[in-house]
Amino acid sequence: MTFARGFPSFLPVFHLWSIIYKVCLCQTEESVTDYSLVTFDYSDFPQPCDKDHNQQFRLWFMSPFFSAISCTGLLGNLLVILTFVYFNRLKTMTDVYLLNLAFADLLFALLLPFWAASYVADWPLGVAMCKTMHTVSKVTSYSSMFLLCLISVDRYFAIAKAVSARRLRSRTVFVSKVSSVIVWITALISSIPEMKYTSVTNNICTPFTSLSDPLRVGIQTSQIVLAFALPLLVMSFCYSKIVQTLCQTQNFERNKAVKVILVVVVVFVVCQVPYNLALFWATVFAANGGTSDCSYENNLVYVTDVTQCVAFLRCALNPFVYAFVGVKFRHDLLRLMRKLGCVSQERFLRRNIPGALDTDTTTTFSL
Repeated sequence: MTFARGFPSFLPVFHLWSIIYKVCLCQTEESVTDYSLVTFDYSDFPQPCDKDHNQQFRLWFMSPFFSAISCTGLLGNLLVILTFVYFNRLKTMTDVYLLNLAFADLLFALLLPFWAASYVADWPLGVAMCKTMHTVSKVTSYSSMFLLCLISVDRYFAIAKAVSARRLRSRTVFVSKVSSVIVWITALISSIPEMKYTSVTNNICTPFTSLSDPLRVGIQTSQIVLAFALPLLVMSFCYSKIVQTLCQTQNFERNKAVKVILVVVVVFVVCQVPYNLALFWATVFAANGGTSDCSYENNLVYVTDVTQCVAFLRCALNPFVYAFVGVKFRHDLLRLMRKLGCVSQERFLRRNIPGALDTDTTTTFSL
């Protein structure tokens, strides 16, 4: 009887809670349904720029181009190194600088296949190899430019300041070796940013996260100043003074020397000026935070890629410009080829150049 009397008093409370539960359930289902129908407008968000055409260009143009440069650079610089080592031709400052230049260009040529692979596919070799590639390439790039400066300075003193150069002739080789060590150390210090910041981002080996990365501004600015502007100023001063001095002489060798200097200057300008102008504009582009114009961004990538290919030619052209045009080096190269059986005795005698063995100024400025 007690249970029968208590049950009717409990029923209204239960009924009230059931009504509250149903109301909450309906509101929850209605809210879920409403949210599922909401659409968002993504038009205000920046869309990633499509780089498929740039990747295709790099695949069919840059990879074969880098391979050709690598093969030519390896062959030319190996010949320079073998000739200097075999005949122990380290008697002048220019000889020491040319040997170091050949080593730098040889290392750079060895890295070009890795550069080509990093452009056309995901980077498969890990962070350590990625850092090594970028660091060594920067070290060789800086050292090559610094060595070209030293070669121009040495030729300036040997030709434009011949009297004062003779006084220091006994110490020139020692000075050249010390200065070469300083060049490599300076190049290594200048490459610290690549050592520190290079990583594999989105399966791409790069020290930057995007074209508008603020880090890009600092690294590219230092590269323009140290690896282009400074060498250009030094070489312009030295070679202009050398030409001025040679024009005051009246002999047949003057015309040959002036031609070689023109070749040196033209090769440097053609290879380095377009790339550094593109690099400068890319630096300005990054400093301004990039752009929303995808076509403009892609065109900038095209220009930078093409001019970079031309700049990379230096590792293949330097042996021909700075070594093969020298009378002394060509004579030593023919001797080496004769000993290896690649050149006959008759051809060697026909191409032999008398008096080319002991001249110190023919390495760079004689044809």
